[in-house]
Amino acid sequence: MKLTEIQQQAIQARIGQIVGASNYDGLFAGVVFSEVADKILYAFAPTEDLATEIEDNYALHLRSSPARLPVLPV
Repeated sequence: MKLTEIQQQAIQARIGQIVGASNYDGLFAGVVFSEVADKILYAFAPTEDLATEIEDNYALHLRSSPARLPVLPV
């Protein structure tokens, strides 16, 4: 399912709550959340280094809370 702009913003807000504002601004500001397929949230980072840092430091946080991410139509 392709995410709407509102769903993308809701996910960004939720992730900001999970990782904290300063971490979000430094790491997730350029990340695009594009779709959900088979309960997997697809996100694209602007650089490989940034993607690696997000995966290394926040994969568990992102993985452990998919049920709380507002990805279904309201």
